[in-house]
Amino acid sequence: MVFGYSTNAFVKFPLIDAVARIARLGFKGVEIMADRPHLYPPDVDESEFQRLKQTLDTCSLKVTNLNSFTLFAVGDTYLPSWIEPEKQQREIRIQHTRDCLRVAKRLGCANISVPPGGPLAGIHRPTAERRFYAGLEQVIPLAEELGVKLLVEPEPGLMIETTPQFQAFMKGIRSRAVGINFDIGHFFCAGEEPQAAFEALFEWVGHVHLEDIAPTRVHRHLIAGQGSIPLKAVLTRMRELAYTGDISLELYPYVDTPEEAGRESLACLRPMFRDAGWAV
Repeated sequence: MVFGYSTNAFVKFPLIDAVARIARLGFKGVEIMADRPHLYPPDVDESEFQRLKQTLDTCSLKVTNLNSFTLFAVGDTYLPSWIEPEKQQREIRIQHTRDCLRVAKRLGCANISVPPGGPLAGIHRPTAERRFYAGLEQVIPLAEELGVKLLVEPEPGLMIETTPQFQAFMKGIRSRAVGINFDIGHFFCAGEEPQAAFEALFEWVGHVHLEDIAPTRVHRHLIAGQGSIPLKAVLTRMRELAYTGDISLELYPYVDTPEEAGRESLACLRPMFRDAGWAV
């Protein structure tokens, strides 16, 4: 297991600078934001890509995940989505996902994370589900060919939020290339106990997002130790289940203080990882 830090907390810095700063904090991995202002595939030329690879090598950082969730380059946090009424908008999401799979392969990254479709915004759920499956069918063959996992990330307010919803979704999937990016805080926001949700979904977990959440369970990522998630219990259960994938700290609300937020989180989490039997 490698513990990384997502560059989406460093949007006020160029990607190369963000990667170097994450390494200096003591992280062994980095999750790269596959969107502007970082690595939006259509923007990146070969020389820039090689500079990134060289920086990763120099810093001895593993790319833990390619975060392909947002699309600020042409939309916003959620849109264009998999389920929009306009086929052209859905095609943008599909092409972005294909591009990200190829970039992940070149970076030696085992997985990309994608949104689960939504917000529904009045779209009939069965219709939305059909669109989502149809979109995935257009990218799964490439994921299988490249050997890169396509990890759906349940999120509050989107089409898939909870453990039962994800389990139901997976009944319609026939490919081992599809799994879950398990965001600990998202399941806490959905009213679940993350360690129980993790156990229920363990067979599909390919990568984990970690942050803290306030006792109100409002969806706002917090520095580890500032919320109410029983992080030590969650990490211990993950270790007991023999989870071998990577974990990324995701603190995108802290764009003004990403290094301080990362440093404080790392200080809080290191003893928990150690007690669970992991060295970070």
